[in-house]
Amino acid sequence: MLHTIDTARPRAAALPSRLKTAWGGLALLSVLAMAPAVYSQAVPLPAQDTAPSAGPKVHDTSKLDASKAATYDNRWEIYGGLSLMNGQAGQNLPKRYNLGGGEGMVTYWLGTHLGVSGDYRWAGGTTPLIPNPYYNRVLITQNIGSGGVQWRGPHNRYVAIGYHALGGVAQGTFDHAIKGYPGGSPVTAAQVGLYPNGSTPWGAAGGTLDFNYKANIAIRFQPEITFEHFGTETREFFALSGGVVWRLGHR
Repeated sequence: MLHTIDTARPRAAALPSRLKTAWGGLALLSVLAMAPAVYSQAVPLPAQDTAPSAGPKVHDTSKLDASKAATYDNRWEIYGGLSLMNGQAGQNLPKRYNLGGGEGMVTYWLGTHLGVSGDYRWAGGTTPLIPNPYYNRVLITQNIGSGGVQWRGPHNRYVAIGYHALGGVAQGTFDHAIKGYPGGSPVTAAQVGLYPNGSTPWGAAGGTLDFNYKANIAIRFQPEITFEHFGTETREFFALSGGVVWRLGHR
């Protein structure tokens, strides 16, 4: 009995010590578990931008290319370019000719829409003839001076559409080859179907399409119907030119 009592006391005394150790371990684990939460509250994290993305930036080009914006308040306009025109060098020739050359036009604008113009053209090329043993094709040239009106139609900062009507005189030279034949030509210009050298009333009606490169510079395309009376009747042909327009002065 004494032995049993003596051995029971140490076990009873050890029990509270083990409980203390267990409670201490649980307390330490609780502190360690709470440490991240405490740290996250004590140290603020960097703020994140939650605003929706604005997408790719779009640049306003209206300010970047303001120098290209045409205002059409110019007083003068000068046009120069290359031209192509067809026609007929004789009343009874079976085929028409194609002439290449140049054109210059000056316009004085009375307002935004109406202007008066002076125009000069030179063109040269060869033409087929009535079959003969001496000539196949011969050189012809034309000098054309005219004047008229221009009307500026729909237009914006990029392009302008215009219309014009011109009237004047065309001077044609058809006997270059006849005069230059070595030793004298065996046939006359009339015998191979050519008109005699001379002048005729001339006219044109057409349009212009101007693509603005800068405020005072544009690229022009100009198709036309032309009229001439070298023979016994008025005939209509087609012409096309292209070149550069220079605007200057202010109204």
